[in-house]
Amino acid sequence: MSASPIHADTGLGAPAWGAVIAMMLGVFGLVTAEFLPISLLTPMAADLHISESLAGQAISTTAVLAFIASLLVSSVTRALDRRHVLMGLSGLLIVSNLLVAYAPGFLALLLGRMLLGAALGGFWAMSTAIVMRLMPEPLIPRGLSIMVSGVAAATIFAAPVGSYLGSVIGWRQVFLLAAGLGVLALAVQFYTLPSLPPRGHGSLSTLLRVMRRPRVAVGMLAVLLVFSGHFALFTYVRPYLENVTGVAITTVSAMLLGFGVANYAGTYFGGFMLERNVRLTMALPPLAIGAVGIVLGGTAGAPWLVSALIAVWGFAFGTVPVAWSNWVAQTVPDEAESGGGLLVAAIQVAIALGAGGGGLVLSQGGVTGVFGLGGMTLVAAALLIALWMGRQPRTAADCPV
Repeated sequence: MSASPIHADTGLGAPAWGAVIAMMLGVFGLVTAEFLPISLLTPMAADLHISESLAGQAISTTAVLAFIASLLVSSVTRALDRRHVLMGLSGLLIVSNLLVAYAPGFLALLLGRMLLGAALGGFWAMSTAIVMRLMPEPLIPRGLSIMVSGVAAATIFAAPVGSYLGSVIGWRQVFLLAAGLGVLALAVQFYTLPSLPPRGHGSLSTLLRVMRRPRVAVGMLAVLLVFSGHFALFTYVRPYLENVTGVAITTVSAMLLGFGVANYAGTYFGGFMLERNVRLTMALPPLAIGAVGIVLGGTAGAPWLVSALIAVWGFAFGTVPVAWSNWVAQTVPDEAESGGGLLVAAIQVAIALGAGGGGLVLSQGGVTGVFGLGGMTLVAAALLIALWMGRQPRTAADCPV
């Protein structure tokens, strides 16, 4: 892979920073909409006259559709300019939030969340491949870190800010604001994204061929371990803080805000590290998060200590999406859209495994058991990555493509 095809596609002689920022805004809008129901579930259920468990299906439905869309988007849109596809997916984000904001009942809510899942999975699957075409090769890790910072920003906004605004202006108005974020992202994409003709083969058979590559198969296993371990911890962090640490809800919110701020900083640090040592950037974060999980699972520490450990966790996890997006760019540059689709699909499966498996452990061994198991899963992931990456180049610049 070289910079010349990128410039041939975009017609630019310099990195397309504005277009990368437009991608970041798209990610921010999508992930914010994805996680808003977590902080607004109770008022949503009460207003729609449904149970909280039924309202929770709005979250799982989004994940299912994101999984499907991540695998199909390249083949369904293989003849279309990627600029138009990305803008169309941002349009779906806007329609989704409007449907949820004005939903008269559960079915309208479900339809809106299904559209969000399609937009989320499709956008994420194509994002790495698009950034590769917008940036010269040495700047790809930095471009990816900017794009992925939208996730960290959404983590800060969706939970603490979303719950606060919901109590002040109502949950429907919060989703209207989320639709406004989609409008902003679409406008910036319209003015900054260059024409991006389709590349690669974009078929289901291509997905299978990419999956059969040895480095990809092992990589997907590592992805499953990293993200399932993380989401086993993150899904049940509030019960841990309330029941084990014994802090009030205001302190829980402050700790989660600290997680989000640290996560945002970690995203940019990940891009910096990837330009220097890929192996360390991929292996160290899951090891650090795993250690945090094991320590938290083994002790009911003082609130200040728990808060510090959660901040370390947030910072470490900020590097993870950047590292794996960069891995796709370096491992399957010839079929980056298919590789991105497989990555997103694996992450969605890992979220389900982590949340579901953590729930089973919670019912049997309590929340400390969840943290112990999640921590050990992450340590195993770090060991696998360290051994697997040991035979691979140390820096992004050295990776053969």
